[in-house]
Amino acid sequence: MLLDAPTLQAIAAGSIDVVFRCWKRPTVRSGGTLRTPIGLLDIVEVRAIDPVEVHDADARRAGFADAAAVRSFLAGAGCGSPDHGGDPARRAHRIVVRLGGEDPRLALQDDTHLDAESLEAVRRRLERWDRAAADGPWTLATLRTIERRPAVRAADLAAELGRERLPFKADVRRLKGLGLTISLEVGYRLSPRGAAVLAALEDRPAS
Repeated sequence: MLLDAPTLQAIAAGSIDVVFRCWKRPTVRSGGTLRTPIGLLDIVEVRAIDPVEVHDADARRAGFADAAAVRSFLAGAGCGSPDHGGDPARRAHRIVVRLGGEDPRLALQDDTHLDAESLEAVRRRLERWDRAAADGPWTLATLRTIERRPAVRAADLAAELGRERLPFKADVRRLKGLGLTISLEVGYRLSPRGAAVLAALEDRPAS
């Protein structure tokens, strides 16, 4: 579930705690969490609804002026009446969210304490990803490229590595999940942990 910056800021401020979406299948579940730029969101409840159930107070909890605005939004996303262009395979959903806590990756990014056990765990994970990749090993090449070219567009980095942009970005997100990379407004950079891991794997001093 993608949330734009204004919505995330409103959730952080406490003025929004409900989100409406039109889905064939929910992309989040009740009791789960969602990583966002403002931290972890707790997914309190996900429930399929009929748009006519929405009332004005609930609409305002989602940042809309009134229930009619929510129904218009859902109809535009394909959850309107089938007689008016709605997709019968898609259903409106009401999601209750709350700000959970700091993304654990943020603390991990600054953790440069790499004993033999933790470094070996990272090495094994990277090697497993490399073995599973249809196009061959990619992890160290990606880390080296980001180290050498921070704040460069993902499309340019992918082209340098001979890769498509979207699969490349998905792989960088996997590295971010290990606390090795940091997303910038444009491009990426290695986290302190990423720089330490790459240096250790290459048996050279960290820069």
